[in-house]
Amino acid sequence: MKIFNSIWSKCVNYWIYLKLCFFTLFCNLHLDQSYADDVMELTIWSKCVDYWIYLKLCFFSLFCNVHLDQSYAADVVMEPMIWFVDNFTKCLGPLFVACVVTLMSAVIVISYWIGLPYWWERNCYVTVGLLVVGHWLLVNTLFHYYMGVVTPPGYPPQDSLIPEAVSICKKCIAPKPPRTHHCSVCNRCVLKMDHHCPWLNNCVGHYNHRYFYMYMIFIVASTLFIMVFGFELAYTEVWLGEREGDDEELVGHPVRFNNSGSEPVVEWDEEMESRSPPASQSPEVMWRRRSIIFMAFICSGAFVALGCLSSWHANLIARGETSIEAHINKSETKRLAKLNKIYINPYNFGRDKNWRKFLGLERGRSWWHLLLPSRHKPEGDGLTWDSVFSVTEEVSVDHSKVS
Repeated sequence: MKIFNSIWSKCVNYWIYLKLCFFTLFCNLHLDQSYADDVMELTIWSKCVDYWIYLKLCFFSLFCNVHLDQSYAADVVMEPMIWFVDNFTKCLGPLFVACVVTLMSAVIVISYWIGLPYWWERNCYVTVGLLVVGHWLLVNTLFHYYMGVVTPPGYPPQDSLIPEAVSICKKCIAPKPPRTHHCSVCNRCVLKMDHHCPWLNNCVGHYNHRYFYMYMIFIVASTLFIMVFGFELAYTEVWLGEREGDDEELVGHPVRFNNSGSEPVVEWDEEMESRSPPASQSPEVMWRRRSIIFMAFICSGAFVALGCLSSWHANLIARGETSIEAHINKSETKRLAKLNKIYINPYNFGRDKNWRKFLGLERGRSWWHLLLPSRHKPEGDGLTWDSVFSVTEEVSVDHSKVS
């Protein structure tokens, strides 16, 4: 009972206090319409001033500090894209793979449906040569894409010791071997990670990097092959609107001859023009032209996009670095340049040796392992790496050429 009386007395006191505040604010001689407007205006103005001060503080905090540079600005701009990649790329990966398979299948079907009969009618011997080259490109393209999708890039062992570790992964809380990086999409560390490719639905790393690069090379070669030997066909059927074997279209209007001389010749008038059936193209011709235009867009787009991407990766391979290491090495080069020092990439053994290491052309392997489908693995296990500073290297490296 005492507790109830205490609570009730507090409620009564609060109610009296609220009534007093209310009457003090709104029931006095000074309160009128102008007074209320002044109070509202001051309140709005003070809020605007506070917001302006807050915005100025945010602006100067973001853009007027010693930490702001080009990399920081790029990270801020790319943050939404990075968030999307981290959260949705793994889910959309199978969809991207299905798109690639569908587009490649469409191009193959159109080539057999339109291109093969066209060249067979022109020259059967040339067609046989085109079939050999085309199927060689097709088999290599499909093989390297399949291997790039199903081959794991390589991961650090979880149940055994790592012979060499350079740091601790902040996400996995586990030792990281050299050239290993954490993939936020796969949520695990990847040996010699280059990037996560959504079109493969897989990370590109130590064991499938060659498959990824050779797939791009064969796609570029295949699209170039189709564009070169399909240009005349596309020009004839799409641009000129003709097909080989079609009858030549007559110019003018129909004429009826009268040899007897007794019956007048009927003129071609507008009424007869309206009764004549309009000239229309068959559905097969329309589908052929649409298919050729579709394949032209796909091949030209893939040729330009993957041609540029494969050229960029070729420069990286020649320098003995991945796309992630390229950014790291660039930052280190700038940092050491300020100290009047030269940064040397520890994995750059020169252009020729870098290419042979990347393509696996060691231990007696020849270029036939690149021209034909081959499942040979790269050198090493991805856990330890020889460097230009390693004393175990049999061949001496000229540092002035690889710096």
